[in-house]
Amino acid sequence: MASVGHAKAAGFVSQLAPFSNRGAGQSHLASSSLLFPLLIRERSCGCPLQISLTSRKPSFSIFQQVSYNFDARDRNHRRPAPAPSPGFNRSKQRTQVSRGRRRVTAAAGSSDTSPPSTQSSDSPSHPQPFGDSSAAAIPRSVPWPDPSRPRICIVGGGFGGLYTALRLDSLTWPGDKRPQIMLVDQSERFVFKPMLYELLNREADPWEIAPPFRELLSRTNVRFLKGKVKSVAPYDREGEVMPAVGPGGVVRLVSGEEIAYDWLVLALGAEMKMSFVPGAKENALPFSTLEDAQRVDKQLSRLEADLRKQRSQRQAPQPLRISIIGGGYTGVELASTVAERFGSQARVQIIEPSETIVASGVQGNREAAKKVLQDRNVELALGYRVTTIREAPGRTAESTRAYLEVEHVASGVGKPTEMEADLVLWTVGTKAVAPEGDASHQPFPLNSRGQTETDETLRVKGHPRVFALGDAAGVASKQGVTLAPTAQVAFQAADYVGWNIWAAINGRPLLPFRYQHLGEMMTLGAKDGTVTLNLPGGLTLEGPLGSIARKIAYAYRMPTTEHKIRVGLSWATRAAFETASSILPSLATMFR
Repeated sequence: MASVGHAKAAGFVSQLAPFSNRGAGQSHLASSSLLFPLLIRERSCGCPLQISLTSRKPSFSIFQQVSYNFDARDRNHRRPAPAPSPGFNRSKQRTQVSRGRRRVTAAAGSSDTSPPSTQSSDSPSHPQPFGDSSAAAIPRSVPWPDPSRPRICIVGGGFGGLYTALRLDSLTWPGDKRPQIMLVDQSERFVFKPMLYELLNREADPWEIAPPFRELLSRTNVRFLKGKVKSVAPYDREGEVMPAVGPGGVVRLVSGEEIAYDWLVLALGAEMKMSFVPGAKENALPFSTLEDAQRVDKQLSRLEADLRKQRSQRQAPQPLRISIIGGGYTGVELASTVAERFGSQARVQIIEPSETIVASGVQGNREAAKKVLQDRNVELALGYRVTTIREAPGRTAESTRAYLEVEHVASGVGKPTEMEADLVLWTVGTKAVAPEGDASHQPFPLNSRGQTETDETLRVKGHPRVFALGDAAGVASKQGVTLAPTAQVAFQAADYVGWNIWAAINGRPLLPFRYQHLGEMMTLGAKDGTVTLNLPGGLTLEGPLGSIARKIAYAYRMPTTEHKIRVGLSWATRAAFETASSILPSLATMFR
């Protein structure tokens, strides 16, 4: 299960280094240093034919053009033609097919290659309808600047997608084969998820961990497009020999736009799954995205305001009750951060079905986390699972009070125990995001976890033009075991996907993915952290030293050199002010 903030190691010494030729600001391979590497867990082939239907109005000599793409496999199910203009003579319509350009032109002598228009020049505010007014809107094709160069579309801008785009841009390409790269994501910002906790304890500003894509890509040849993927229609299939430049398929967006590609990278990630517990979606706040973190911070601020109000009215404030569902990396890091923020004003509780916290983590991190949780009086309900979450009676619109029903996993019998909480935070259960195909069928093979299946080179099985990585991909180790969907795996896979696309376009052999586990790290509050390196006997850094090592590693692993420098300077300045603030009172006392 992918955890938002858990850190399983990143910044590995890439086996691809001999092939890298990075430009300024595009260094994505790890340093050889052992102390500060980033440790983050974190069908049939058809040709897309272009249809151009043009009708002339003799009285005005105005051309109306409607252009759309369709898959040649569906020739018997073409879209309805545009309603003919007055004076249009169907008997004079002539169709020309050019195999080389794969373009069908429905007006004699038409050679217009400008972007498609759906509006008549004499009625600019009213698009030309297809048949009756209830017909579907015409898909809008996203243009590519140069049809002679490979088109690479990357869907998903998380660690896997963004770092693949940067890797591709940093490689040395022959002049005529340098690809056009388009990165598509439904958000305007890249989110460095392992640092979402820093938004809750004010250790980082939003711009530091969630910079805009356009800012990160401003010095590259990567183009960003905001959009949500609706479906994918691949044209390639195993065993077919296809040129490096040629139609590989179409990505369709919810907005109605279509992106024709030659090569596709699937990096859509995963989303929080809350449906398996009744009432969870309505009465608990997930912690997975930037928007989730901002909502949680807003609710925590509201609870703090309630406490201040009670004190101002000379009332004895009752301790808050905050329940966190899940005792994995995300749950423990979130509990440590929230408990530190509220101190004795809140009772923070972790509810975890396993008999221990961070069950998948290394022993050093687990023991360090237990000590911090104990020092902050975090309650551990281990061996329990939540069966229902329901709204507390009399809850106001702004309130988040809820009742939780929990039962012991071992017994599973008897009446569930009921608990009350002022705030319920959800950190368990994720679902891989897989694109649909036309007619809602699944275009790519999936494993039992719902992840897209890949071969050892990270190609999607059965589709040589499609690669997949990140939380949505079933990536296997050298031993054939499916790897956990973590940021560390995505970081390393991005280098391989970038290189293998380069190799495929240039006729070079592809490299099998070889994952290197370097260790794990986690935050336990503003000044506490733990880092365990994957060395013989293990090496664990705890407390302030672990926190500093973690921040240095994250600053190093930021996407671009420019952003690394800005974030590093910001954190160093903040640390200097904090140090000065703590020392000045002591100095003032000494010189009195």
